[in-house]
Amino acid sequence: MPARELRRDDLAVDPLEQFRVWFAEAGAAVETPEAMSLATATADGSPSLRVVLLKRFDERGLVFHTHYTSRKGRELEANPRAALVFHWDVFERQIRVEGPVTHAPDADSDRYWSTRPLDARVAAAASDQSRPIASRRAFLEKIEATKQTHGMEVPRPKRWGGYRVWAERVELWAGQPGRAHDRAVWTRALQPAGAGFTGGAWRRTRLQP
Repeated sequence: MPARELRRDDLAVDPLEQFRVWFAEAGAAVETPEAMSLATATADGSPSLRVVLLKRFDERGLVFHTHYTSRKGRELEANPRAALVFHWDVFERQIRVEGPVTHAPDADSDRYWSTRPLDARVAAAASDQSRPIASRRAFLEKIEATKQTHGMEVPRPKRWGGYRVWAERVELWAGQPGRAHDRAVWTRALQPAGAGFTGGAWRRTRLQP
């Protein structure tokens, strides 16, 4: 079992490197370590929350995929910032990530789409996510129609693709006895650069629980 406390050696310069370590440890013990809560908000600040799956991450941030026309997609278009939470209860660990959001490049979304199981591609292509539908049967009929139209080669709909959450603030939390929990936070300034952002140096500090 990995150590529960945030030891001095864990307070790395780059929190995404520590995220990589924790994520690997969770992967060996948790059925779905990539499950993360995603918070978005409308232009006027009304929040919404759901669980999505992390698909990749690097020094820039974290990527997930969805319909651009879904509720979360519409909120991200109006207010392109998000917050993520991973909670791995088996280790009493939590990671929070916050920052601006951009579309992943189409080429990246195409590559990921091609790796998805056929049934998942069919369902995604058939769905107008978050939109009303008359019945479950009506949706299953849409799935069957999509199968008949595309067969084994289901192209990625233009309304579906990736989002990157650019890490601007990262917090690590480790549960401790008596609720004297361990918390540490890293922040950095991001500047627009092309279709994304470039990050300044990380600043880190401990927080009281």
